[in-house]
Amino acid sequence: MIIIPAIDLKDGKCVRLLQGKREEVTVYSDDPVSMAEHWVELGAELLHVVDLDGAFTGEQRNFSKIEAIRKAIDIPIEVGGGIRDMERIEQLFSLGVDRVIIGTTAAQNPDMVKIACDIFPGKVLAGIDAKDGKVAIKGWEEVTELGAVEFALEMEKAGTAGIIYTDISRDGMLTGPNIDAMAQMAYTLKIPVIASGGVSKLDDIRNLMKIENLWGVITGKALYSGSLDLTEAIKTAKGEI
Repeated sequence: MIIIPAIDLKDGKCVRLLQGKREEVTVYSDDPVSMAEHWVELGAELLHVVDLDGAFTGEQRNFSKIEAIRKAIDIPIEVGGGIRDMERIEQLFSLGVDRVIIGTTAAQNPDMVKIACDIFPGKVLAGIDAKDGKVAIKGWEEVTELGAVEFALEMEKAGTAGIIYTDISRDGMLTGPNIDAMAQMAYTLKIPVIASGGVSKLDDIRNLMKIENLWGVITGKALYSGSLDLTEAIKTAKGEI
């Protein structure tokens, strides 16, 4: 299992939200590039970058920061938030972004996901954010009637390279991940599943490691608040400690 640090961008700054609420924002750094470099120095093998302004508005507003992060580090990065059309996907790949994450558009226009997967095989992930088992969209502000697991199966058929599954109720709360929900998702799908939301300490990493098919886990606030040490988390996930 791989540990993936998160950088959430809002107004050009590195922030974290509580349960995805735009008004519950904490700024951790005015320099996302330096933060990205810091995580790489501590051993990160993949970086998760989200344009929160894009997630809320549908229009990416941190493109220059994403470009700067890509130029500054030499590990793969995956980018999500506000990716609503093929033009934006192509622009991100032209920057050297390794994988894109489609969330709201996947729920509203699954055919576009299939087209993107056909054009960029192995480079498109579906971001599934769930509240009480239902898919949420538009920066988590709207909850649909789509069942998260059923929708994940649809995305698998569309050709996505993996699923990033976030439990909204746990995100940014440091209360521990929803192990049962993550396990159900991982055991249902054949493609890689990445867990997100709620990780606060090493024991959370150890509990997630018990899910055999889980490919990775994204962590943000725990790293920024200091309740989780990235180097220790990476070593734990690799079975080194």
